[in-house]
Amino acid sequence: MVTVLSITAAVIFLLIAIFQVLLALGFPLGEFALGGFHKVLPKKLRFVSIGNAVILFLFAWIFLQHASVLESILPFSTHVFVWIIAIFLALNSIANLFSVSKKEKYVMTPLSAAACILCFWIALL
Repeated sequence: MVTVLSITAAVIFLLIAIFQVLLALGFPLGEFALGGFHKVLPKKLRFVSIGNAVILFLFAWIFLQHASVLESILPFSTHVFVWIIAIFLALNSIANLFSVSKKEKYVMTPLSAAACILCFWIALL
């Protein structure tokens, strides 16, 4: 069960990371992220999207290690990281809920909340 759920979480993180890369490349998806103030992100915010993508790729990597899909190179358990990510996603979901962008609020909030619930579920197993 942990393996299937962790792979699912990793896929979600990879998809959102790809979305962040598209934002960084200048695709007109900015209304779904970072407050939704820009259709195409300005250069300064594109660097934020690159950082977000790196973090999301790291999240996916952690969950694939947690599921033993990837061999762990960490000298300790990924369990603590799973909890940290779940808590981060809870805070992120709340922040998205208060976004002034309807597109961010109605698309990214449910996605973040679903990932959050999934991560807490994994952490509790």
